Amino acid sequence: MKLIGETTIRWYLSAIRPFELGLARLNIHPNLVTGAGLAVTVLAANFFRIGYFLWGGLFVGLAGTCDVLDGRVARSTGKKSDFGAFFDSTIDRYSDVILFLGLMIFFNELYVNVLITLAITGSLLTSYARARAEGLGVDCKIGLMQRPERITYMAAAAFFDGLLGSRLDLIFDVEHFLIIFVLAFIALMSNITVLQRIIYLKRTLPDTKQNI
Repeated sequence: MKLIGETTIRWYLSAIRPFELGLARLNIHPNLVTGAGLAVTVLAANFFRIGYFLWGGLFVGLAGTCDVLDGRVARSTGKKSDFGAFFDSTIDRYSDVILFLGLMIFFNELYVNVLITLAITGSLLTSYARARAEGLGVDCKIGLMQRPERITYMAAAAFFDGLLGSRLDLIFDVEHFLIIFVLAFIALMSNITVLQRIIYLKRTLPDTKQNI
C-alpha cells in the first residue's frame, strides 16, 4: 500500500524533468538547490503563520520540488557526494520543523499544537530510524508516511483549504478543518511509519534476539 500512486509519481517526475535538465545545463550546484528549497520553506511557513494557506500550499509544493530536484541534479551533473546527501537530509529536518512551526503560530490552540507536536515527532523519528538503521547496515526506506507523502499531503491540504476551506468549515463546523484533519493524519501515519521501521529492523538484524 502506498499513499501516493505510481502513476502520479511518474507524471510528477516527467513534469519536472525540464527543470532538472535546465539546472544541469546551467551547472547549478545541487547544494544551491537545497538551500533554495529551505528559503522557499521559510516563505511557506510565513504564509501559514498569517493564514494565507493557498499561497502556503503552493510554496510547500515548490519547496518539495526543490527537494526532489537537488538529488536529481546531483546525479545528472555528476556532483553526487556523501556530504551533499548529508546536507540535504539535515536541511530537510529544518524544513520539516519550520513548516510545522508556522502552523503552530497560526493556530495557537492546545489540541492543534498536540497534533503538530506528534507530527513533528513522527517526521523526525522517521528520518532518524532510517539513518540509525543504515548505520547498522540495513537499508530502511519502508513506511507509509515518508517525506514525499508528508509534503504532498500538507501542500494539497493547505492549497484546498485556501481555495475551498470556508465551504468545508461550514460542513464540518471546524475552522480550517482540512488542514487539521491532514495534520492528524500525518501525526498518526508518520508514527506508524516509525513503528514499521522498528519492526522491520527487528526482523532484519541477525543479532536481534541477543540485543532486544
